[in-house]
Amino acid sequence: MAAMSSEPRAAAPFLVACRRGTPAHTPVWFMRQAGRSLPEYRALRADVGMLESCRRPDLVTEITLQPVRRHGVDAAILFSDIVVPVAAAGVDLDIVPGTGPVVAAPVRAAADLDRLRPLAAGDVDFVAEAVRLLVAELGDTPLIGFAGAPFTLASYLVEGGPSRHHARTKALMYGDPALWHALCGRLAQITGEFLRVQVEAGVAAVQLFDSWTGALSEADYRRFVLPHSREVLAGLAAAGVPRIHFGVGTAHLLPAMAEAGADVVGVDWRTPLDAAAAALPADVAVQGNLDPCLLFAPWPVIEAEVRRILAEGARAAGHVFNLGHGVLPETDPDVLTRVVALVHALSGR
Repeated sequence: MAAMSSEPRAAAPFLVACRRGTPAHTPVWFMRQAGRSLPEYRALRADVGMLESCRRPDLVTEITLQPVRRHGVDAAILFSDIVVPVAAAGVDLDIVPGTGPVVAAPVRAAADLDRLRPLAAGDVDFVAEAVRLLVAELGDTPLIGFAGAPFTLASYLVEGGPSRHHARTKALMYGDPALWHALCGRLAQITGEFLRVQVEAGVAAVQLFDSWTGALSEADYRRFVLPHSREVLAGLAAAGVPRIHFGVGTAHLLPAMAEAGADVVGVDWRTPLDAAAAALPADVAVQGNLDPCLLFAPWPVIEAEVRRILAEGARAAGHVFNLGHGVLPETDPDVLTRVVALVHALSGR
């Protein structure tokens, strides 16, 4: 595959940057790079539901490889969904097109925890198989594994689906802290096991998504979220793979997110990378952070923003170029390909 790197995986620019080294060029990949913006993805999934797609190693492999072939990105990210492990652990849910995860019976009381059993490796053996297939296909291009963080998973389970204000989540968190921590403790086990399965099968790094944690104050994050995210990331400390931690609207939480055990902190588009680097410990790299909506602007505007982000990222201990959130479905894939080429050309050493 022409787009794959021929250098040893340990020297892959993505891994070098995550470990705060000096890569041959600034590495670039995109959150949600595998999926809705690609016509080949839409054709492959035309008659296949999301959860079924995530449970079929052949589809997972092909979908994960598509953006690597097309864009020449420096890392692949496993095609999956953050609710896959909780479904495998017994939660009755579906991923509804146009809506997202919908939970049949939301968690509202202690008795509801009985539906959420511990995750065993055998529950997600399809993920391990997909990772092994991908590692063989990708060669020296690193594969990133991922999972949803306990807070974001808990929000889906409590709300019953996506939420703008997380009112039920916060009501449970404040009103019944014991139940909240019991729920998040179970989710930390599920998330940790899901990531361990991926690491043991061969992923080169992991990303923990806490998409909705920006809805909390720093004090609430430290009390209700940090202990559980730290448990997940600490469980991978001996694995030797970089750990990336990402959330949206988290400028005020970046130092606390690093404390959870991140080697790399993802930064959304609202915070300049040099400001994020100044707020983070010196031994933490950054990832980001082009606004996904800027990909719809004229090319000279995009080029100027890429140059700005590269300059700001150079102030950090290490920089992985990415978007500030996921690729939007209407994005022109050719623009993503041009961004990759531009980042490589501007940062090559």
